[in-house]
Amino acid sequence: MEGHPDRTRSEAERRRLARLRAAAIRADTNPSLLGATRWLRGRMPGDDRFGDPLSTAGDAPVELLGRQVASLAGERPSVAHELGLAALQLWQGLSEAQGRGRGSEEISVLFCDLVEFSSWALRAGDDAALELLRAVGDALEPAISEEQGTIVKRMGDGLMAVFAGPEEAVSAALRSVEELHQVEVAGYRPRLRFGIHHGRPRRLGGDYFGVDVNTAARVMAAAGPEEVLLSESACARLDRARFSIDGARPLRAPGAPEELRVCAVSRAGRA
Repeated sequence: MEGHPDRTRSEAERRRLARLRAAAIRADTNPSLLGATRWLRGRMPGDDRFGDPLSTAGDAPVELLGRQVASLAGERPSVAHELGLAALQLWQGLSEAQGRGRGSEEISVLFCDLVEFSSWALRAGDDAALELLRAVGDALEPAISEEQGTIVKRMGDGLMAVFAGPEEAVSAALRSVEELHQVEVAGYRPRLRFGIHHGRPRRLGGDYFGVDVNTAARVMAAAGPEEVLLSESACARLDRARFSIDGARPLRAPGAPEELRVCAVSRAGRA
């Protein structure tokens, strides 16, 4: 006996949809398509690493959307995920090129974090990690306050702060490094790295965003343990009687200006 026509069509439709879904999943994880999408992102305007914690830490609409897209990715590489971030990367890049990523007030932006903290914390455990972070805060936060700096946000084992100028930011960074020489927890000696850039980030409430914030973050990412690394625009505003400045070198970093140059800074007489 023949089956009911509507039931037969319904089964055929379900099978067709299942095949389409399977094909879409295969395409979404296809290594060649993933490679092509990432290649395309590397040649588009904006930060081709947009979507990582550094590039989506603020409260700008594009950063809020970036966090949402990044959170949907899960563990599986996805073409759709990369295309979504590519669209936001393009939006970010075009906005900053048109000046919407900069504000009117010049300030110095500082980023810092602890070198090799995450791997140590996994071994040492939560109690030791908390003790260490408190000790770092006891060294870092008073140094920032003494130089009239403002902590904008804390990010795990690091933070972002702003200062009136780079001399204040550098002084706070160098004092923090010196204070932490006395700290050791469970065999770990905390070593901070700093990135400082002077520019005109755009302010939104208590936060800042834009190309100058992104530049400071990328400068920090290039710094070594206990290194205070500045963009050339920040170095140019330092008193050379107070600070020793290494020769500027180019820094190639996604999301940072192509002409960006950086220099390491220490106290005068301690280079």
